[in-house]
Amino acid sequence: MTVIRQDDLIESVADALQFISYYHPKDFIDAVYEAYQREESPAAKDAMAQILINSRMCAQGHRPICQDTGIVTVFIKVGMNVQWDANMSVDDMINEGVRRAYTHPDNVLRASILADPAGARKNTKDNTPAVIHYEIVPGDTVDVQVAAKGGGSENKSKMVMLNPSDSIVDWVVKTVPTMGAGWCPPGMLGLGIGGTAEKAAVMAKESLMDPIDIHELRERGPQNRVEELRLEIMDRVNELGIGAQGLGGLTTVLDIKIKDYPTHAASLPVAMIPNCAATRHAHFVLDGSGPSLQTPPNLDDWPDITWEVGEGVKRINMNTVTKEEIAALKPGDTVLLSGKMLTGRDAAHKKMVEMLANGEKLPVDLKNRFIYYVGPVDPVREEVVGPAGPTTSTRMDKFTHTMLKETGLVGMIGKAERGPVAIEAIREFGAVYLMAVGGAAYLVSKAVKSAEVVAFPELGMEAIYEFDVEDMPVSVAVDSQGTSVHQTGPQLWRDKIIAAKG
Repeated sequence: MTVIRQDDLIESVADALQFISYYHPKDFIDAVYEAYQREESPAAKDAMAQILINSRMCAQGHRPICQDTGIVTVFIKVGMNVQWDANMSVDDMINEGVRRAYTHPDNVLRASILADPAGARKNTKDNTPAVIHYEIVPGDTVDVQVAAKGGGSENKSKMVMLNPSDSIVDWVVKTVPTMGAGWCPPGMLGLGIGGTAEKAAVMAKESLMDPIDIHELRERGPQNRVEELRLEIMDRVNELGIGAQGLGGLTTVLDIKIKDYPTHAASLPVAMIPNCAATRHAHFVLDGSGPSLQTPPNLDDWPDITWEVGEGVKRINMNTVTKEEIAALKPGDTVLLSGKMLTGRDAAHKKMVEMLANGEKLPVDLKNRFIYYVGPVDPVREEVVGPAGPTTSTRMDKFTHTMLKETGLVGMIGKAERGPVAIEAIREFGAVYLMAVGGAAYLVSKAVKSAEVVAFPELGMEAIYEFDVEDMPVSVAVDSQGTSVHQTGPQLWRDKIIAAKG
């Protein structure tokens, strides 16, 4: 009988979560680099370059790949012969590991978990509790898979109860475009097929723990229906032309993962969960010999890529920007931003819109300013701000018309596409929406030269900051005429892919 000590599980969970915050799995880096080398879309290639550069920087600097350090999900298989030397429950041990990881002074991770989700939505301050799935199995070890899943990709999860005669492939191909780019492609899609509704969802999430191996599967050939589905879905999704960050290109998904389970004769449950460009998962086994700690990778495994400022780059000084400069920006333009910007996301926008409705004066002047949709990681050591990548902009769409009309705001920065309501407001007021690369948070933070909380400090990471930035790389996603690159880019590359197939 194996005896597992309480501290061994706690230490192993904490170590795994710190490890995955700054080390991508090698299989993911290899897959993105392969896609980068094949990519023909300049915008998508540029986005993947930033993701790869950011990944190497995080591996070297031991800082988070993404400012959204995720909600922790744990799959734990406990051997039936295991005995615990512990005075805490297994739930409490895992959550203590989460707490230690997210409050580690050398690499503070962002606390994103809110209690009372339908009410006060109060931050728990340490990113607990984790979502834990148990399985009791034969044996004398404890097998643990740990993941940290960002909200932007988790929010794009889909679930359907198909008829048994329906095509799973057709449903996926129809559904992926409705997910937009907020899940930060390129990434993986995990599918759970069968069982019941909740079983399908858990299988979809668990499938994302497996390494990327689609190219090996393609070389040896499929040996069952699930493997056939993986290949067929991957090809069909990539033919959509969505591309990296939704900008249009050859690679939208790097792999398709599927787990299945017997189901009722009348049912065909299917769940689909995407994994983003900040793919974070680790595996360890406890056998009674002590904690199981992760082995650091070889930094030589990362490709040596540099991001070059092209001849066509435009520079905007946000301290002196004019309407004429904004009107001259075109969809797809690469822009380097310098000067002072404000930050604000869901909670700050909600408070500001409520204040405007009540006739109250806002705590910040937004006239002729840019606002960046970001909730940064707290700084450590010499940093002025921690990793500070963009959050999904569509969540701010319902506030956009009011903000542009009532405040004089001229520009917004975030990730992924904007919806019709926001695009129409941008066109009406001659504003601009700029896109930063999701999955390049540490790289973006290096452009921030100073950061100060200027409003709503009680909101924590959702407070309004003023950033002073120098040469922050972004691209024009919606211009002042309301043209969206997230609409034109994928259509262009979908047509090119179809034409190439003949």
